[in-house]
Amino acid sequence: MSTLPFHHNVVILTGASSGIGRAMALHLAAQGARLALAARNADALGEVAEQCRARGGEALAVPTDVSDPAQCRALVERAAAEFGRIDTLVNNAGISMWARFDQMQTLAPFEAIMRVNYLGCVYLTYYALPHLKQSRGRLVGVSSLAGKNGVPTRSGYAASKHAMVGFFDTLRIELLGTGVTVTLIYPDFVTSEIRERAFGPDGQPLGKGNSPVHEGEVMSAEDCARIAVRGMARRQREVIMGRGKIGQWVKLIAPGLIDRVALRAIERGR
Repeated sequence: MSTLPFHHNVVILTGASSGIGRAMALHLAAQGARLALAARNADALGEVAEQCRARGGEALAVPTDVSDPAQCRALVERAAAEFGRIDTLVNNAGISMWARFDQMQTLAPFEAIMRVNYLGCVYLTYYALPHLKQSRGRLVGVSSLAGKNGVPTRSGYAASKHAMVGFFDTLRIELLGTGVTVTLIYPDFVTSEIRERAFGPDGQPLGKGNSPVHEGEVMSAEDCARIAVRGMARRQREVIMGRGKIGQWVKLIAPGLIDRVALRAIERGR
């Protein structure tokens, strides 16, 4: 019998076509996981599924927009029908923004971000939870350090991640005694295509080559995925990365300092 924690574990993973999601998919596949991969980009998702199979995992690509509850239900039903059960749900899909609130020319991105980052978790969890209760499985939310503290230029994103955290923290209490565990992942800046798709002040994506982050100076998606999957395997309550490890304690005694640290991080892009 394999000692790998996700060997034959049936995992639904959203946002799997790029960035942290893609890296997590490949890491889980190397352990022999049985993956139902979801994202909007069908072509990129199919490529990731092929790479997962080459690494020894089973992979089902299910193009999904998590902001649509009907598509979330279809994803869960497809995964359950294909693999016979669901052991882990990883809510990783997300979109972001990069603009001061007082410079926004439209408020449309705020609703779009909330529908994907927060309501997408609600929809998928609602349909997957009966299966997770049967398997005494894992419920995972990939948040951000912006889910712990306000971050300038990320008001809509931070709000959605705070909402996600409140939702999963509440579920953790409600699910006591069921065997279902809740793990929240808090990455710091990570190399990812998410910033290319982030909304600017005009409500349009920033586009390729316009990332405000020094991508080569922040954590790689592969390192983030490795840490996240290890925390999932251990059923940790929280997996906090980067400067967030110290920041959560500093915030208790010097919250103003954390605000200045957040501002400096955005200004420096790392």
